[in-house]
Amino acid sequence: MPIPTRPPTAWTLGNSGAGRGLTFSFVPPRCTSLRVPDPCEGLSRQGSVCPEQQVRGSGTFRALCGLSVAPRIHCPACLAFLANLLGTVLSVTCIPTSTKGAGTQAPAAPAGGDRASVFDLKAITRLLLLPGVLPVFLVKVVSGFPSGLFMVMFSVISMDFFQLGAAQAGYLASFFGVLQMVIQGLVIGQLSQRFSEGALLRASVLVFCVVGLAMALMSSVLHFCLLMPGLVFSLCALNVVTDSMLTKAVSAADTGTMLGLCAAVQPLTRTLGPALGGFLCRRFGVSVFGRVQFAVNLLVLLALWKQPVFQKMDKAR
Repeated sequence: MPIPTRPPTAWTLGNSGAGRGLTFSFVPPRCTSLRVPDPCEGLSRQGSVCPEQQVRGSGTFRALCGLSVAPRIHCPACLAFLANLLGTVLSVTCIPTSTKGAGTQAPAAPAGGDRASVFDLKAITRLLLLPGVLPVFLVKVVSGFPSGLFMVMFSVISMDFFQLGAAQAGYLASFFGVLQMVIQGLVIGQLSQRFSEGALLRASVLVFCVVGLAMALMSSVLHFCLLMPGLVFSLCALNVVTDSMLTKAVSAADTGTMLGLCAAVQPLTRTLGPALGGFLCRRFGVSVFGRVQFAVNLLVLLALWKQPVFQKMDKAR
């Protein structure tokens, strides 16, 4: 008889990732097996933990800016170590071994079949070739890549283009985190109950276009603060809606593989972003991020209006 374990809460998940919030801005937690009525709303609530870590992390760095050089370097690392140690203890004690319900058992593997490996290209290819999966996944990658480039270069842009100090850049990062907490934790969940996922996806891409055009014309940090709510809404809506659509399009046994593919998009941006973003920023200036975002998302929006992706996914279900 399994020992009853207390289900993980938002406080548990938030504190288990607190150390990452001190050193990284956007590392989304992935524990989507928690039982919630609406997957889209559940993903939006879960994702609001990450900006809360960003607010705490930027506030910690801001408080350390007035210290001498040695504490300024070592204190964030020590705090991150303690927070990660606390997260390890909470993960071991509070998160159950299996988060699946008793009635949602995954189908057993066929007898004599090959055992799935950790990195199975055949399984990934099979999932991407399911009806409607590949177009939505491409929308997730292509539409969010320009804004991902901007966010990777955000610390350099805030100090070089906006001429902000370390403390002021921390305030701006905290403002971004608060906006993301509010929009992803409250707004996206409410909108997902009133509008379809296809409508929210088109709206996020459309707002990306408008924000990209505004970013190409901005010249001060005030302009960026005014367009930041639209940028945060687009990022949150795109990630939450595409994750929800992709996990619904596959079977319960393939949910983990699909979530792994969705989570791999951000490391791809972080890998290509510094080199590509640095080249574009040096060659064409900061406005190039807005122009690229506007052009790319305009093409994505036209493709979404022409191709009936959502009808295909509905028929497949």
